[in-house]
Amino acid sequence: MNKTWWIAITGVLALIAVYAVIVLLMVKLLWAWTIPDIFPGAVSEGLIAGSISWYTAFKIAVFVAVLAGLAGVRRGRES
Repeated sequence: MNKTWWIAITGVLALIAVYAVIVLLMVKLLWAWTIPDIFPGAVSEGLIAGSISWYTAFKIAVFVAVLAGLAGVRRGRES
């Protein structure tokens, strides 16, 4: 491979990494912003976490992506 391919591959991987960090940051911020307002009693009693870790944000993002993928597959079959 020549040098331009390596630059292109590195650029694509960098964009994927930046996108992943932005998605995880948004999941963390949206959780901390909405969950304590929706379930204030459960958060104060410790039943629901008021903030989540990066790993938990990753698991939630994967879960939502799988659900969205399944919904897209199902919708595609009906068309």
